Amino acid sequence: MSRSTVAGSEGEVLLFVLGSLISSPHGVGISPETDCLEEAQTLQCVETAEQEEPGRAGVGVTASPPEEPYQPVLNGESNILCAGQVQQLVPHLPPRVTGYPWNLLYCTARDGFSLKSMYRSMNKLSSPVLLVIRDTDRQMFGAFSSTTIRLSSCFYGTGETFLFSFSPELKVFKWTGSNTFFMKGDADLLVIGGGSGKFGLWLDGDMYRGGSHRCETFDNEILSPQEQFFIQDLEVWALT
Repeated sequence: MSRSTVAGSEGEVLLFVLGSLISSPHGVGISPETDCLEEAQTLQCVETAEQEEPGRAGVGVTASPPEEPYQPVLNGESNILCAGQVQQLVPHLPPRVTGYPWNLLYCTARDGFSLKSMYRSMNKLSSPVLLVIRDTDRQMFGAFSSTTIRLSSCFYGTGETFLFSFSPELKVFKWTGSNTFFMKGDADLLVIGGGSGKFGLWLDGDMYRGGSHRCETFDNEILSPQEQFFIQDLEVWALT
């Protein structure tokens, strides 16, 4: 067979294939049903990938472990606060005291019940302190002071001062800005927060009784179950 004869045969085959492609919109051997099925499978894969992306799910992706709450070092043992309550108080403290150890300056279980003795325990300090009380109804509450508690003839302190209570959930009452009656103490009475003749928290000189009222300084709830209470335990912690 000559090359011209082979070339002619190949040309006829090529014309037949081209004709088939033109007459069928989906090409030779491809049905519309098969084409749609492949297209649907492709779209399904795209949708699945898009759904997984926000959660970053998949192999090789590890979730970050939750941060553990900060637990300050306590130099002393508390008869009032447990570790969980300490952790709850920490986020409400000023950033400047974060990381400082808590030093037990005064506690009634060790030092007895006396307002004068409590003042003396802080004579040489100027650091912030945390006053914690438990009354005979087992209610726990207290105050954070931006400076040590001391004898004074006028009110002192800053807007960092606040009152708190566990009833049983922690409630914190920050400065409202209404006045600056943060703290004032003499030999017979210690008061924290005031306005219109009402004190947010007060303690008598014998540290036997105390009281709590809603006051303008902190707009607080009554910290104890009753407006007047009897002290069972009291502690002062220096944050320094």
